[in-house]
Amino acid sequence: MKAKRISRRRWLLGTALAAPLLAVADAKLLEPEWIRVRRLRIGTGQPAHRLVHITDIHHKGDHEFLRRMVNKINALSPDFVCFTGDLIEEEEHLEEAQKILAEIKSPLFGVPGNHDYWAKIKFDGLVRCCAATGGAWLMDQDIVTCNGKITILGAACLSSKQPPLRQRPGTRNIFLMHYPAWVHKLEGQRFDLLLAGHSHGGQVRIPFIGPVITPFGVEKYDMGLFETPSGPLYVNPGIGWFAVPIRFNCRPEITVVEL
Repeated sequence: MKAKRISRRRWLLGTALAAPLLAVADAKLLEPEWIRVRRLRIGTGQPAHRLVHITDIHHKGDHEFLRRMVNKINALSPDFVCFTGDLIEEEEHLEEAQKILAEIKSPLFGVPGNHDYWAKIKFDGLVRCCAATGGAWLMDQDIVTCNGKITILGAACLSSKQPPLRQRPGTRNIFLMHYPAWVHKLEGQRFDLLLAGHSHGGQVRIPFIGPVITPFGVEKYDMGLFETPSGPLYVNPGIGWFAVPIRFNCRPEITVVEL
């Protein structure tokens, strides 16, 4: 029996009708757990350090997904790992999240995000978790690492004033903060690298247009690398999701930065 040919018009109509369904399926079923590893090089010389940046985990009890993230980080063997806030939304998930993060085999340096405060958790466990990896939980504090060659500064995400931190001469200075727009508070200072999260990249990004919506504290710094007066700022789209379990054109990300 001769196969029936489909007209070009019917094919185009079918494609147009199927596209929204495919987009919804991608946003709901594929992208939220499809972690990508993005690689980024800062500076023009030969890189001397390699770090991993993660943010906005929003752990809700999916321990397999979180452990998969940790396994990917360990496979990369970075010099250290930077986390820029929003580990959980509810306190009941804190202990499990801390236990899994403690499996990271590189020093973990972290700062809190707004959801960590909204969950009304105590940070003692996170202090111990980061210390167990050889890193530190930074609340308007700084620490020198990598044989005295790197200073990591962490903002506590509490005050509207400029964080009381200053870079150390003779080292590479990396500033961790949750809100990207806080870069404006650092005017007059210049860092080798600034890392932030909070935006989730918008979670849903329209191709060639950008995010549908972003939260407060983001401004134009929704996702990616930005050159600012205070240094190169990288905004990671995060690992987890908030409010709605969808991501479109905005996969969860582990960022590898060579500096």
